[in-house]
Amino acid sequence: MSSLQIRGVFTALVTPFQDDSSFDEQGFVRLLDRQLDAGVHGLVPCGTTGETPALDDAEWERIISLTVKAAGGRVPVIPGTGTNNSVESVARTQRARELGADAALVVTPYYNKPNPDGLVAHYRRVSEEGGLPLVVYNVPSRTGLNLVPGVLSRISPLPGIAAVKEASGSLGQAMTILHERPASLALLSGEDELTCPMTLMGGDGVISVVSNVDPQGTVRLVEAALRGDLEQARSEHYRQLPLIRALFSETNPVPAKAALELLSLVSSRVRAPLAAASEQTRALLSVGLRYAGLLGDAR
Repeated sequence: MSSLQIRGVFTALVTPFQDDSSFDEQGFVRLLDRQLDAGVHGLVPCGTTGETPALDDAEWERIISLTVKAAGGRVPVIPGTGTNNSVESVARTQRARELGADAALVVTPYYNKPNPDGLVAHYRRVSEEGGLPLVVYNVPSRTGLNLVPGVLSRISPLPGIAAVKEASGSLGQAMTILHERPASLALLSGEDELTCPMTLMGGDGVISVVSNVDPQGTVRLVEAALRGDLEQARSEHYRQLPLIRALFSETNPVPAKAALELLSLVSSRVRAPLAAASEQTRALLSVGLRYAGLLGDAR
């Protein structure tokens, strides 16, 4: 793309698998077409929702290539390239650029839990050597490390830092970031339940799980919030809320894939060590899908 716009709904894409657990390429392309037809503003393959730890290198590259091809330059493609190894994160970001990606989603290093100086050095190296704009991804529930605003303020001025995906679950932390951020830094919600309030407070949208299931509704919500239409944004938020809570009743993306199967879009199969959604979760999803107007009678 000629200019990178990070604003709106960016879907954190699931990776569908066939019954033998192989990558369902045709199903993935159908999902991509559905996203683009719904008017999402960007595509995020190979993130947490895409089960990246369970993908091999060839699958990772193929998924990015298919996403770039489907997008066709209409919306940015921002694959996950972050690891807990700075050298590998640089290499993956460089490879994503070669495959046609527009930016890279780079999670804070997990397990090793770097101290602030190490974290700043990690992002400096990936931003300087990776060759792509970066979306910094803060998700302490998975990494064991919270990227606090004081450390983010040291990272955000680095060349190539375009946005932060804030998934700490703290509205207070999001407000601090919004109050202190440079004009060049976009803030995207990383929690679907907080997309509406964070965007109404001045955020720039969401990297979303629920938009896998309800892309049109998520676009309506975020576009309403961005233009300050509180009534519509609030209406869409509460329409989606039971579905969002069902989607996070088990480890993501287990419920998201079950919901897509209930909609007859792709199989719910996940790769080990994840397991299929429980019957209780599937029941919650059915209720949420109906309440959202996506399955039969809505409300």
